[in-house]
Amino acid sequence: MWPNDRFIKLCGIELSIIQAPMAGSALSDMVVEVSHAGGLGSLACALLSVEHARKELETIRRRTTRPINANFFCHKPPRDDRARERNWRQRLDAYYTQLQADNNASIPQSGRAPFDETMCDLVMEFHPEVVSFHFGLPDKNLLRRVKSAGVKILSSATSVDEARWLEDQGCDAIIAQGFEAGGHRGMFLTGDVSTQVGTMALVPQVVDAVRVPVIAAGGIADARGILAAFALGAAAVQIGTAYLHCPEAQISPIYRQALKVMRDNETAITNVFTGRPARAIVNRFMCEVGPMSDVAPEFPLAAATLAPLRAKSEMAGSADFTPFWSGQTARLGRELPAADLTKQLAAEALRNLRSLRTVACGA
Repeated sequence: MWPNDRFIKLCGIELSIIQAPMAGSALSDMVVEVSHAGGLGSLACALLSVEHARKELETIRRRTTRPINANFFCHKPPRDDRARERNWRQRLDAYYTQLQADNNASIPQSGRAPFDETMCDLVMEFHPEVVSFHFGLPDKNLLRRVKSAGVKILSSATSVDEARWLEDQGCDAIIAQGFEAGGHRGMFLTGDVSTQVGTMALVPQVVDAVRVPVIAAGGIADARGILAAFALGAAAVQIGTAYLHCPEAQISPIYRQALKVMRDNETAITNVFTGRPARAIVNRFMCEVGPMSDVAPEFPLAAATLAPLRAKSEMAGSADFTPFWSGQTARLGRELPAADLTKQLAAEALRNLRSLRTVACGA
């Protein structure tokens, strides 16, 4: 039995494990397998068109009746800053020359769009049991529509202030995202990533500050991390990087290999790929332009100018300009199907918990 079953009861799942919504890497195959195993599978819709999101949700609903989570970004659209765009392009000119990319080619638009009416219509159509947001919450009218569908609302907090704000806005549970987590920081009340707190320090403070269930995220990849999260008061864990090792993960062979050999100190927080701080495996572009750059345009504009360089580099078999999002515990990952990984993580965590209880009782 889980020591804290509030989140299980809230969402109607069996295991206190959420597969993190990793945009571009986790689609219907992974969502279905995790949900079948008793956890909460998450479909990241941030990079999907409405048509693609509908297709993925149709597939999920056809293959499982278990609860699922649909995840969306809710950032504010970037300001029009031509000077900054020009400076960013000039910063990349040498790379365009080196890779023989077309300086005059039209720059593609980034696919990262904030939650809007069309995506809200999709939620109303498919009624996922859980809807989660990153970068705060959407417009109040949109949030009201989502809540009217009877779904549970989650969002990420990187500080106690953000957690309290989310609770005040009506979130049913809060994801406490620590500094160790891979991918984009969920921060929205501040942009100062230098002050972000680690998971072990953040979770108990958020637990003390809010009344709703708290989900620990960041640096959790095995039973020891799950056990630690519950000891700190969490009601569930959200795990991302560990699932990237699963065959269901939609990642390239070079990305998969990078995760296999990555050491604990080979990731960094960077904004050069998208314009927002995110943790990725260190590569050439991060080292030479960042990892944090004042020149990078606002999220998500930085990605668009980088796209031609990324395409040219990948065609040559290089990952110099490609973001490989990863948390700090990639080396703890296991190459297992997503359902098996979910079940094993839960079984090992519960077994360790029983052992600790036995030791405590014997003492």
